[in-house]
Amino acid sequence: MTGMEPFVAAAVSGVAVPIFQSLWGGGGKLLGLFGKTLDEKTRELIFTASKQYVQNYEERHGILKVLGMREHVKLESVYTAVQFLDNDAIRSFESIENLEQFYRQAKNRGFQSQDGHKQVGITVANDKQYLMVLGGPGAGKSTFLRKMGLEALKSNKRIFIHTCIPVFIELEKFKYTDIDLKKFILEEFRICGFPDPEKFTDQALDQGKLLILLDGLDEVPTKKSTNVISHIQNFVDTYNKNRFIASCRVAAYRYNFRRFTDVAMADFEDIQIEDFISNWFTSKPNTGKDCWQKLNSHEHTAAKELTQTPLLLTLVCLLYERSGKFPTNRATLYERALRVLLEEWAGEKGITQEDLYKGLDTKRKEMILSEIAHDAFQEDRLFFPRREVADKIEKLLSEMLPDEKFINGVNVLKSIEVQHGVLVERADSIYSFSHLTLQEYLTAQYIDDHRQVEKLVREYLVDERWKEVFLLVAGLMRGGADELLLLMEKEAQQYINTPKLQALLNWAEQLTVGSTGNLKPVRKRADAIARAYANANAIANAIAIKYTDATAKTYDIANEIANANANAIAIAIKNTGELKKSEIFNNVNFTMLIAQLEALKATIPDDKQSKEVRLAFAKRLQQTLLNAFNLTLEMIDLSEEEAKALENYLYANHLIIQCKQASVWVSPTTWEAIEARMLLVPSN
Repeated sequence: MTGMEPFVAAAVSGVAVPIFQSLWGGGGKLLGLFGKTLDEKTRELIFTASKQYVQNYEERHGILKVLGMREHVKLESVYTAVQFLDNDAIRSFESIENLEQFYRQAKNRGFQSQDGHKQVGITVANDKQYLMVLGGPGAGKSTFLRKMGLEALKSNKRIFIHTCIPVFIELEKFKYTDIDLKKFILEEFRICGFPDPEKFTDQALDQGKLLILLDGLDEVPTKKSTNVISHIQNFVDTYNKNRFIASCRVAAYRYNFRRFTDVAMADFEDIQIEDFISNWFTSKPNTGKDCWQKLNSHEHTAAKELTQTPLLLTLVCLLYERSGKFPTNRATLYERALRVLLEEWAGEKGITQEDLYKGLDTKRKEMILSEIAHDAFQEDRLFFPRREVADKIEKLLSEMLPDEKFINGVNVLKSIEVQHGVLVERADSIYSFSHLTLQEYLTAQYIDDHRQVEKLVREYLVDERWKEVFLLVAGLMRGGADELLLLMEKEAQQYINTPKLQALLNWAEQLTVGSTGNLKPVRKRADAIARAYANANAIANAIAIKYTDATAKTYDIANEIANANANAIAIAIKNTGELKKSEIFNNVNFTMLIAQLEALKATIPDDKQSKEVRLAFAKRLQQTLLNAFNLTLEMIDLSEEEAKALENYLYANHLIIQCKQASVWVSPTTWEAIEARMLLVPSN
């Protein structure tokens, strides 16, 4: 191929252009387009145009600048390989009942089936000539299409194996004009200076040399969708030798493209999240490692919740890049994520934000969504039918916009799902929030807006399903969370209204007050109660293990006592020594206790002795521990109701501490008083 190699090698940024080379055959002929051997000038024009095409694609589609990024980044520098769920996983549920059952069993807060068969995105793109990529907002659909175009331009075909010229077409460009894909492709070649672009385009299409990337099918205005879909179908049928990848939001996909295979973007898994972060902080690898480690720490679970989609993972990386930390207030973090979906995402994607009704602004949409979220969460429902949501929207808008006489809730719902993706259609006419975190945040927002904090505490204090809502409400109360914490404290005290439970709290106070350990008094009391639990039985201890570090040690003692095995004494001696060092207790003779345990150690029954002998030994060991800590069996012999009440009491107190940590501000005076009263019998 005379004179061609230097031109090919000189392609922009080291990206070769063999796909253009393939459009002119041996002997220097452009597949007969010009009917004669090309002269030197024409060859130079063709290769210059080829290089310009590569450069144009890289500059227009090979960079990212989203969510207020100060500078763009190369797409390939942060791109993370995606996975697809297959068609069976997309359409596996047809009823609200089945959806509810599956997601409650899976405990998947992103509401996505992860049990379906997954495939690597590039593998599917290589295998399928016609591919429809579905996903929610920010799932990475457009980025995947852009990446496939970049791979097609490379001379190394180990990733995308087909020799094609990529043409990236943003379908939203046709919202004001009639769609004409062939005209658009021709213009892409013309502006790069290809000789006779009409013939070049015809030849490329006829020979199947194009990878046509149709991005944003859902961004076509509804009134034009029929014509657009028909045009695309006819175009694909006419030029069926080419390869096609289209993208659309799941919620907006109503079409059955005859030739296309449907796949859905899978949420990022940990390995993809870590890869993305590593790529993002390539120039600062230590920062990337710190970011990943902090995301996986207990204190930053709120940030980790947002990392399953590329859009919100980008937000997380930007926040960390700017300050070297994550917001400690989870409500602030989720508020920012919601704002991205309601405002920035639609704007940056160029999605038309149709003003269906004057006054239907972002704030009113947020109020509507918060009421939908709260009502469904209160009824413990994750999924709801379209008609129900539409009716609620119509009712709320009729109150917000009294001058509007004809409000169509279905149209508003569709507008919200297409523009923002906060609500997502999971199956035919069945909706949920795109992530449980968003539903919880909007529920908390409704409670704060409608002054329903007292009702929240009264009805849901010990319902673990509402834990995240409590934490978010605490973070939303900008005037301070004092009222919330005081209400929680008062409600928690209702669970210790029996003499036995109150006696247990009094015992914990008497045994720890004034001790020399460095822990706060409330922590000492908590450890003392855990100790009492451990001496009671393993079941009671399993309840307490959630609340104190010391319980992890006492659990082993209680468990070994229950089984009366040979390790019980050794474990008791070891942990008694550690408790002595902690200096939690003020009236326990640890030296004597250790001596008593050593004496018992010499009398451990072996397996050959009777069950009665081993049981008697276990009782002596238990009584030794009870005596040492001034306990009696009656004090710790709780009924099922009392054990549950104590569990609820401990849970509520732990939640109070967590809410204080999640709040924007709590009066120091209020908190000191609450902490001082915690795990004490309230005075009359």
